[in-house]
Amino acid sequence: MSHESLNNSIRRLRFEHGELTQEELAKKVKVTRQTIVALEANKYVPSLVLAMRIAKVFRIPVEQVFELSK
Repeated sequence: MSHESLNNSIRRLRFEHGELTQEELAKKVKVTRQTIVALEANKYVPSLVLAMRIAKVFRIPVEQVFELSK
């Protein structure tokens, strides 16, 4: 059985969207900056609701923010 992990493009997307800070993104999606830090480091798997909020901020599908990798 292979181990899958959830990778994300949040850091790149923040810079592509006007260099949004971790704090600014955190406020938009109603979490702490520490949560964004953990997400960017792939140390935290977001809830579906949080993943959808983040995708909505960047106006892209969830699959373009998060992807499963083996």
